[in-house]
Amino acid sequence: MTQPAEAPLETRSPTGTWWPVVMMFACSLLSYVDRQILAVLSPMILVDLKLNAEHYSEILSAFSLAYMIGNPAWGALLDRIGLRRGMTFAVSMRTVACAAHAMLSGFGGFVGARAVLGFGEGATFPGGLRTAADWLPATQQSRGIAVAYSGGSLGAIVTPLLVTPIALAYGWRAAFLVTAIGSLAWVLLWRSTVSFRPPSPSPQTRRLTLPNPFERRFWSLVSAYALGALPIGLLLYLAPLYLAQVLGFTQAQLGRVLWIPPLGWEVGYFAWGWVNDRFVGTNPRPSWLLFALAALGLPLLAVPLSRNAALVLGLMFWSMFVASGFVVVALRTGGLAYPREQTGLVAGIGAGSWSALVAAVLPSLGHMFDVKHYANAFLFCAVVPVIGTFCWWALAQPSKAEGWTEGHP
Repeated sequence: MTQPAEAPLETRSPTGTWWPVVMMFACSLLSYVDRQILAVLSPMILVDLKLNAEHYSEILSAFSLAYMIGNPAWGALLDRIGLRRGMTFAVSMRTVACAAHAMLSGFGGFVGARAVLGFGEGATFPGGLRTAADWLPATQQSRGIAVAYSGGSLGAIVTPLLVTPIALAYGWRAAFLVTAIGSLAWVLLWRSTVSFRPPSPSPQTRRLTLPNPFERRFWSLVSAYALGALPIGLLLYLAPLYLAQVLGFTQAQLGRVLWIPPLGWEVGYFAWGWVNDRFVGTNPRPSWLLFALAALGLPLLAVPLSRNAALVLGLMFWSMFVASGFVVVALRTGGLAYPREQTGLVAGIGAGSWSALVAAVLPSLGHMFDVKHYANAFLFCAVVPVIGTFCWWALAQPSKAEGWTEGHP
């Protein structure tokens, strides 16, 4: 009798193939609530702690540097030890780090706490991509990636609506405690409802694989993901300061509108996931789509030219909608370039390189905000995705020496 086929790395949960993807959606949602509290409440926190925009950007860079290290590290570790244990460790770490923010009172403490939080959150997107690849058929994987990753954009949407009333009523420290409780609840639900077995003992899946920066496929993924999605970093972290400093928004007003730009990010994941599944499939080099995304992102240049709040928010919405397309396409083409057992590593390279770029440019962008050179900041973030697309186009050539194929590896 023919034995039923098994899932490649983990056995399927009794609750169905989409449930682990839904859980990773919730994980990425809480992840972005954790990281966006500081951005949403930054006008209030900076005044309370007597910090400027450059100090704030350096705190964000500490998070981004740790997140950069955490993404490939967790990606390789999840490929090695499995999702159930790996995600339990990672989310527990970030729960403690988030709660610690409520007890901090200075620049150094925030740098340390954000670094630990960033490293713990590095498992989120490698876990999401790993789950979609292992639990869904190839024809649904782009949409699975969209679901798992869209929790992040939804988290950015709900954070101002959730934490602003808490901060105004009980202080900004209370907001960090509330989100830490949410992450703790996720760990308990994950452990009780997603029953994964340990990874297969196959040497191919048990080997701890680290990224090789000397491969073209590595830099192709970095170019499309990190450079293409850079506007997400600008708008996530600095949009609250821009709206407060230039358009005069109060903290209460920010809480009512900051959900609008990341709504474009949320919608974009699903829209571009559908486009990729429908029109790209297993094509490893969809040049037309990447160049279209680069052109569609250029309206970000117009943000500093207007003092109309509705237009500015609309342009931010559009920019995040377009940038999410770079994430989906980069991950899908990266997944085709690397072997299946390195799926977590692909997500780690993508998100880690994005975080590295954000960490590198945020202090300069923060300084531009301090000296009110807003147009330069938006110009830079609008042009970088175009450069990234040309770099991807030059690098994304199938190479048998690196294991690339015209279809799925």
